[in-house]
Amino acid sequence: MAGVVLCEPFELYNLLNQRCCVSRLAEVNYLCLIDAREIQDYRINHIITAKNIKTNAEGTFLPPEAVEVDSMQHIVVYDSSTSCLQEQGRALGCALMLAEASLYPVRIVRGGFQRFSAIYTFLRTEKILYTITELEDLKAYPVEVLAGLMYMGDQKQYGDVGILKDLKISAVISISETDALEPSKTNQTVLNIPVADSVDSDLYSWFDRLCSFIDSHISTGSRVMIVSKQGTSRCSAATIAFLMHHLKYTLEEAWRQTLKCKPSMRPNTGFLQQLSEWELHTKGTKVTDISKSLF
Repeated sequence: MAGVVLCEPFELYNLLNQRCCVSRLAEVNYLCLIDAREIQDYRINHIITAKNIKTNAEGTFLPPEAVEVDSMQHIVVYDSSTSCLQEQGRALGCALMLAEASLYPVRIVRGGFQRFSAIYTFLRTEKILYTITELEDLKAYPVEVLAGLMYMGDQKQYGDVGILKDLKISAVISISETDALEPSKTNQTVLNIPVADSVDSDLYSWFDRLCSFIDSHISTGSRVMIVSKQGTSRCSAATIAFLMHHLKYTLEEAWRQTLKCKPSMRPNTGFLQQLSEWELHTKGTKVTDISKSLF
C-alpha cells in the first residue's frame, strides 16, 4: 500500500498545467483525478478532467473504470472540503481504496473542491467526457512557483489575455534576446532582459535586478510571471535565482523546488554555472555540487 498524503491546491494546479508539445493530460497514465463527492455535486461543477467515483449498494467505493491505478504516475482525490487526514470523509475513504493498488502515494487536495475552485475558478467545468484531441488542446497555464505570487511560463502564455486576467498577473519579466515585450492590453509592468539562451550568455548580471523587481511586487501581494520563449531554460534559471535569494535556498533546494513545479525545466549549462556563482553570492559559499546527476 503506497499511503495517502495531503497536497496543496497549487500542486494540483501545476499537475493540470504540464505541457510538452501538447497537454500532458492527454497521456493515459499521467494523472487520475478523482472527485469523491456525491454524483449530484459532481454534475453541477467539478475540476477539469476529474472523474466521479462510484460506489456499490453498500456505499463502498469502487475502482475507477478504465484506469490502470498501479501504473498511474499521479493519483489525486478531492471531496467538498477535507483539510486533514484525520477527517473521516469521502476523500479519505476513496484515497485509501486507491492506495491499495497504487505504487505512489495517493494525494488528497487540502480544502477539497471548495478551496480549489475558489482559487482557480477558471478550472471548474461541467464537462465530463473528453476526446484525446480535446485533452491535447487544453489550455496550459503558467506553473505556480510561489502560491498566489509567482509564475513561470512562455511568451505565448504572456500573449494570452485570458491567462493574464485569470491569474491576475500584475508584472512580467521577459527574458529574450530579440523580442522585447510591450505591456499587454491588461497593462502589466514589464521588465525586459535581453539575454539569449546560450551557454555564453550572461544572465548572472541581471539576477540582482530581477530579484529586486519581483520583491517589489510580491511584497504588496501583486503577482509576477517570468517568461522566456519556451519557458524552460532562461525562465527556470531566473526562477531558481529568485528562490535562492528570497527563500535563502541552496542551489540544489531551489532546483528541486522548480523541478517539482515544472519537470521539463532545464537551464543550460552556462546558466547552471552562473547559478553556482549566485549561490556563492547569496550563501557565502558554494554548497551545491553541480556535477551531481540531478543537474
